[in-house]
Parts: sequence; structure tokens; C-alpha cells
Amino acid sequence: MRADIIQTSRHPVPADTEAAWTRSEFEVQLRERGRSYHIHHPFNVMLNTGRATPEQVRGWVANRFYYQIAIPIKDAAVLSNCPDPLVRRGWVQRILDHDGFELGGIRDEGGIEAWLRLAQAVGLTRDEVLDLRHVVPAMRYAVDAYVNFARRAPWQEAVCSSLTELFAPEIHKQRLATWPAHYGWIEPGGLTYFRSRVSQARRDVEQGLAVTLEHFTTRALQQRALEVLQFKLDILWAMNDAMALRYGVDTP
Repeated sequence: MRADIIQTSRHPVPADTEAAWTRSEFEVQLRERGRSYHIHHPFNVMLNTGRATPEQVRGWVANRFYYQIAIPIKDAAVLSNCPDPLVRRGWVQRILDHDGFELGGIRDEGGIEAWLRLAQAVGLTRDEVLDLRHVVPAMRYAVDAYVNFARRAPWQEAVCSSLTELFAPEIHKQRLATWPAHYGWIEPGGLTYFRSRVSQARRDVEQGLAVTLEHFTTRALQQRALEVLQFKLDILWAMNDAMALRYGVDTP
């Protein structure tokens, strides 16, 4: 992980020496970072190709819960730093998506509750997931680093860091396509979280990408945005490293 991304997030951006990319060129640069997405991590590849043991699946679910409960905290940090009411109106939906809500007779339990149902579907109890007993120290460190970045960084950089969602629908679709066949012992209802996130991630990308393309308009700022996005990609990779170290990886 790039500690300097956290430590220097408020430092001045160097003067431009090259012309800025156009919006479309810049978006291409952002999307190319998908080569570092954790869909390619050996631990994730093991999960999605059916080689994981029940213990490894349960370990992944229990540890990823720490990330799930951190997401709305991260998003609240973005809101607290953002002076733009239009951005805030859209961004608050992310908190509702995860924490759930009951407004005007409409009720949604939210993604955290859906993840707890996934945990039960793989054989974990709610209590052992909620008390975080299975979360390894390196997972805590990586997730906490991301939340701290969102608290301290300019809000536009925190928004940019969320653009790993550019690549998220594909990883969710992989799980929906492969897990039922590979892991018949998992109750199908537990996969609801992945179904909901396919559409939610696409919506979130539209907002995050619009803010990023609008704000990072010089080459120096665009390079900074790529650094921030890579930092978040490194966070996700480090989370998988932590689980691989704890639970092992079965490589073909």
C-alpha cells in the first residue's frame, strides 16, 4: 500500500508539464487500471473457480464483513468533507444501500444485512461475524487505511478512490455465475448481496466518474487521480493478501 497517498493527500499538486488528457482519454486511463483489480488475485481466482474449501469461503466472508461495515463510514466521511449539496444528495444513497432504511413505508434491509445472510448461508453464525473474531490484523489495517484516507483527503480524491467500482460488476457476476455450481452447499438466498450490487455499482460509477472527470482536468491532477485509484486497488489487493496468508491458496 502507498502510505504517501494518505500522508500527502493535501499537499499541492506539481505544476503541469504536459497537456491534459481529454475526458475520454482520461477515462480510458482510469479504466486501464482494472489490470490491478483483485479479480486477478490468486485468492479470488481460487474462490471463483471452485477450488476453495468451506473454511476458505467462510474466512473470506467473515473477513470481508469488516470491509462491508466500513463502507458507509467511508461514505459518511466523504459527505462530511463535501460542500456541494448536489453531490451529497447522490452520495448519501450509498450509505442507505449498505445500512438500509425505512422511509415513507419503503423498507430496505441494506447490504450489511444481506452480507450477514450470506454469512449464515455459508455456515457462520451472526454473532461470530458481528463480533469480528475472525478478522485478521492485516485486513483491519488495510480497511482502516482506506477509511482514514477518505477522512483526510480532499473529497474529490475520496470520490475518485471509489472508482474501483468500475470493475466491480464483473466480479459480482462471476460469483453469481460460478458459486452455485461450485458450492452447492451454500444456500442460494445468501447470494442476494451480489445480485443487488451489480446494478448499484453501475449507478455509483456514473456519479463517481462524473465528479472525477469534472474535477481532475489538468495532467498533474489526472496523474494524481490515477495514483489515488491505484492506492484503492492496492488496498483491495492487500485485503486478499491478508486472507491468503491466513487461509492459504490452492493454485492449479
